[in-house]
Amino acid sequence: MAKIKAFKCVRPNTEVASRVAALPYDVYNSEEAKVVVSKEPLSFLKIDRAETAFDKIMDPHDPKVYEKAKELFDKACETGTFIQDDKECLFLYELTMDGRSQTGIVSCSSVDDYLNNVIKKHENTRADKEQDRINHVDSLSAQTGPIFLAYRAKEEINKIVSEVKKENALYDFISEDGIGHRVWKISDEVLVAKIIDIFAGINEIYIADGHHRAASAVKVSLKRREENPNFTGNEEFNYFLSVMFPDSELKILDYNRVVKDLNGLSKEEFFEKVKAAGFEVKESDKAYAPAKKATFGLFLEGKWYELVAKESILSDDAVEGLDVSILQNNLLGPIIGIKDPRTDKRIDFVGGIRGLGELEKRCEIDMKLAFSMYPTSMAELFSVADDGKLMPPKSTWFEPKLRSGIFIHKI
Repeated sequence: MAKIKAFKCVRPNTEVASRVAALPYDVYNSEEAKVVVSKEPLSFLKIDRAETAFDKIMDPHDPKVYEKAKELFDKACETGTFIQDDKECLFLYELTMDGRSQTGIVSCSSVDDYLNNVIKKHENTRADKEQDRINHVDSLSAQTGPIFLAYRAKEEINKIVSEVKKENALYDFISEDGIGHRVWKISDEVLVAKIIDIFAGINEIYIADGHHRAASAVKVSLKRREENPNFTGNEEFNYFLSVMFPDSELKILDYNRVVKDLNGLSKEEFFEKVKAAGFEVKESDKAYAPAKKATFGLFLEGKWYELVAKESILSDDAVEGLDVSILQNNLLGPIIGIKDPRTDKRIDFVGGIRGLGELEKRCEIDMKLAFSMYPTSMAELFSVADDGKLMPPKSTWFEPKLRSGIFIHKI
């Protein structure tokens, strides 16, 4: 059963919410973050990426950066940029992109649910990325970027959400990238208790996006438990900030691949090997976006091709049956020689939000060939997590991205 709780949210005052809300910290490098903050001084990115506050190039992991983040956060609270609710509440957070909306419940999820696998993972995390957010959360004593969670849709919750959304929104704005953001506060104690009770009957919640933020929040919690051996389990550090969405409203975009070379093969030799590996190949007269599973687009030397995986290389296994696995195990690994896509510098990954034109562009600039992918489905994500397995790297790309700085959980 999933344990969630309401919390006394730290959030931007209504007048500045649209200016504060920022894309996740890891969307940008330091230079890009500096440009964003210079354009919008209230952007939460200045707290998420506090190296932007220094004139000279600063190591993002320098202790001074985390000290600066705390200083900036405290100042924003003191000057009224942020306010804190005086009672524990839940929130609804609706994001609208290209006419499609998804609405999640903002709450605090249980660290113990994460440890006990009620909250399920599908992706490995990197220690260096974890440590950065561990330092950030610990320094601020606050979680500033919500974890994107998914659950199997329940009609009971859908009805509550629909009713709450009939009320006036707390925030209602469109961000620079055209994404609509609306927020409603749920402060009625009876309704809050009802929502918490419904989630207590749900056995599985899934991390859709934010594995590193979740792992970091949990490690800060474990650190604080160690520092407070008499902890009761009710302390705020036993929970992490999350937004839970029904799977029926979520859409995973393609996560495409670009590769530097043909591993010493000529174009003709490459295609011979691709066909021998179990793919049907035919030329396409236009940019090719796969319309079904086990099909792939290939862009090479100015031309698009359609690849179809034959039955002989398909699998019923939750992980091996993923399109990203089919491509890796039968083409990228054995033919191009990319054994570990997490570390091989010859491969890069392009989110589907950038379109097929970005793949063609990369092949003009710094790459030799590109693969367009059919998106992983929510059902596949659930299946992998339910089996206790992990997806290959760069298997899912979720849009729209949750904004940081709208909801903050003090621990």
